[in-house]
Amino acid sequence: MRRLALFATAAVLCAGLTGFAALEHRSDTSGSAPTRIAGARTSPTAATLISKLQDHLRRQPADADSWAQLGSAYVEQARLTVDPTLYPKAETALRRSLKVRPDANTAAQTGMAGLANARHQFAQARTWAEQAIQSNPYAWAAYGALADALTQLGDDTGAQAAVQRMLDLHPSTASFTRASYTLELQGRTDEATQALQRALEDASSPADQAFCQHYLGELAFNTGKIPQALEHYRKALALDASYTPALAGVARAEAALGRTAQAVTDYQAAIARVPQPQYVLELGELLESLGRTTEAKAQYAVLEAEQKLFTANGVVDDLNLGQYQADHGDPQLAVTLLTAEWGRRHAVQVADALGWALHRAGRDQQALPLAREAGRLGWRDATVSYHRGVIEQALGNDQAARTDLTAALAANPAFSPLHAPDAQARLARLQGHQ
Repeated sequence: MRRLALFATAAVLCAGLTGFAALEHRSDTSGSAPTRIAGARTSPTAATLISKLQDHLRRQPADADSWAQLGSAYVEQARLTVDPTLYPKAETALRRSLKVRPDANTAAQTGMAGLANARHQFAQARTWAEQAIQSNPYAWAAYGALADALTQLGDDTGAQAAVQRMLDLHPSTASFTRASYTLELQGRTDEATQALQRALEDASSPADQAFCQHYLGELAFNTGKIPQALEHYRKALALDASYTPALAGVARAEAALGRTAQAVTDYQAAIARVPQPQYVLELGELLESLGRTTEAKAQYAVLEAEQKLFTANGVVDDLNLGQYQADHGDPQLAVTLLTAEWGRRHAVQVADALGWALHRAGRDQQALPLAREAGRLGWRDATVSYHRGVIEQALGNDQAARTDLTAALAANPAFSPLHAPDAQARLARLQGHQ
């Protein structure tokens, strides 16, 4: 990781993308893991590009490259609009490209890898990315898709190597955003922030600058620097008023600062624009923390409906659904869902979620090894530390529980409107029993 860190502090970043091969670095949206989208907002927009490609392909239906580009544009549009019904369209276009050009079709293979990642089919994404790299070892975007898949599959060494290769080939927003995410998962938040700061310095368009400001806000929030996070989110909106993630970030920071009425209003505005499951869940939990139970349940119903829509369009979302069920539904169902997910991929996010679900189901002895596994990379996440501390407390290991609950609140004393107050109360009781 030393080379990656050197790149993160010295290279030119945020060059601005010209295509749609760089997709979400992590498409889990309701967990505690840091969300990082591996590519700035592009111009022309996905919708404009889709329209142009459709017109072109009516005249030139044998253009394999354009079919591949159309498929990747559909995936990008699905990300921006949270519309999973675009995924089948993306697959149709990408497979049409592969039919026209079955061999050495790097663009379509990379697009299929991005689609599989978006659908949480990470083993398939790895296979497609490896095929793309075999077709063209210098295809930098394919290494990005491979890094995304390997990160989610728990192959930390392989993911790190893929990110490094992508950096070597193409130091840009896409590669350095992934590098920043990798550094954050390893607990190296200062270096992750430095990478994004350099990205901001070199960002040439308001959209790219807003993108960088938003993720600086995410890093600041995750490390408990709430006023600084709010400042970054607001700067992102000033640069690009249509950038919905920054509006949701403003709401999150407002809630953490106790400005709950404005937070509810801003969450509602963000959801009206883009009904991202993460925003819906966060609003539901904020309303629940305020005692507005009926309104919270309405948000959770929306989330459940969205999960069904994702499933109907080929998205395997047992992680998000399991996390939701553990805290707001049926813990036994959460264990079933997350056990299946753990069988597919040994990522730290899944370890944390399954450990927490086992605790919620009353199986703390089984939960503790998974809670410890979630910290194997050095990830300093408040929710992960909170989960581990609660499990340790349930097992009577008060000293370890005090350590982890203290770490959770030190990382971010306002990490959750529901769980942060519980962490404070638990820690106070533990300290009173010393």
